[in-house]
Amino acid sequence: MIKKVAEVIKNSSYCIAFSGAGISVESGVPPFRGETGIWNRYNPQLLDLSYFYNQPGKSWEAIREIFYDFFSVAKPNGAHLALAKLEQDGILKAVVTQNIDNLHYDAGSKEVYEFHGNSQKLKCLDCNTYYDAKEVNLKVIPPKCDKCGGLLKPDFIFFGEGIPPEAYQKSFDAAQKADVVIVIGSTGEVMPACQVPVVAKQSGATIIEINPDDSNFTHQITDYHVKMKAAEAMEAIVKEIYN
Repeated sequence: MIKKVAEVIKNSSYCIAFSGAGISVESGVPPFRGETGIWNRYNPQLLDLSYFYNQPGKSWEAIREIFYDFFSVAKPNGAHLALAKLEQDGILKAVVTQNIDNLHYDAGSKEVYEFHGNSQKLKCLDCNTYYDAKEVNLKVIPPKCDKCGGLLKPDFIFFGEGIPPEAYQKSFDAAQKADVVIVIGSTGEVMPACQVPVVAKQSGATIIEINPDDSNFTHQITDYHVKMKAAEAMEAIVKEIYN
């Protein structure tokens, strides 16, 4: 299977990757869903946009624990690095990710479409100034803008908030152009992101799924299912491609 999948990727003309929480679990980032998911420990309401506006302090307490205590120690794993290598060599054209942890960028990927935004940027809701989260004192919450005193919000999508238009457009444009899609660590449950591989399949793409378990994609659109963890699978595929 690894040999066949490597051949398909190597011979592709427009290969993209679509990543979900499963790729980052191996970097220590907890998933949102499932037995060990974040929503088993926190009320999802804390990340509802209207709740954030009404109770920014309480919302920020959870945000700090979930996204900045957990994510701050996470490093790219072999799967992130493998995708960056494939992009560097012109084999992979883009990564569409549901993740907000910045690990694709940290690994060296350049063409990354962040469907749900990025936790490492904070935006002032009053003057639209952006901040690097690492440069903001999150011991004082809710954090405020240095320029105008406005409330800072993480630049990722809350419940009740729309998908960033540019990321949305680029993701589906890439899906329509793709002849191969590597789906890594996605359950295929989150709308509308899960439609990206579906649109690619409808446009004629071959779907390679890397997931130790079955997903909503497996029996619907998947052509090759590599039942391995993300890092192990991608490292083996890249090794085979360069043999």
